[in-house]
Amino acid sequence: MLEVVNLSLHYGRHQALDDVTVRISEGETVVILGANGAGKSSLLKAIAGLARPDDGSAIRLDGESIVGMAPHRIPEAGIALVPEGRGVFGDLTVAENLVLGANPRRARATETERNALIYELFPRLAERRKQMVRTMSGGEQQMVAIGRALMSNPRYLMLDEPSLGLAPIVVTELFGALRRIKQTGVGLLLVEQNVSISLSISDRGYLMETGRIVGEGAAEALKTDAAVQQAFLGGTAA
Repeated sequence: MLEVVNLSLHYGRHQALDDVTVRISEGETVVILGANGAGKSSLLKAIAGLARPDDGSAIRLDGESIVGMAPHRIPEAGIALVPEGRGVFGDLTVAENLVLGANPRRARATETERNALIYELFPRLAERRKQMVRTMSGGEQQMVAIGRALMSNPRYLMLDEPSLGLAPIVVTELFGALRRIKQTGVGLLLVEQNVSISLSISDRGYLMETGRIVGEGAAEALKTDAAVQQAFLGGTAA
């Protein structure tokens, strides 16, 4: 289990997270819902070792603390992040980006199999494996970013706004791939602006406002929750 317990985080005097507790079991898909600036990205960055939590915060993987662990060691522990903005290497090819994703020791024994899985999940990447990533569309670059993260053989895959700026048909394709990734047993922690589609693949969800968790529940229940409908889905639950 991946656990975040009583997590607070400051950037200088600004408090980005305030006493946040979130849990995700292996193989589970959990979505974090909230407006821009609610602290969702800061939560993922803290888990990934890219932001230092305040004293007294806990982030545990199978009961072992990962607070203070260097960012390059987090993938070795089995947690991968697909950041907002993708973070791909534009001057490298698709194949070269994927090879870099397999750098953790935990990934090397299954590199060939995982490479084949990614090309099966994203056939367009197989067709463009020798293409420079900077010449590709935004949707294709997002596929590269997800594929690279999967190459690390993660137990938990975190995705920060994977559908941002993408055409609806590409979003549908991406979330179809995420459903298949979920079926492999990888836990997914999503921060996503497309609330409807993210709830459709999730088991549970948390609601975040101004750095705090203000609600949680099963995805099916959140779909029909009046507050969620009003805040995120543009209507009132039936």
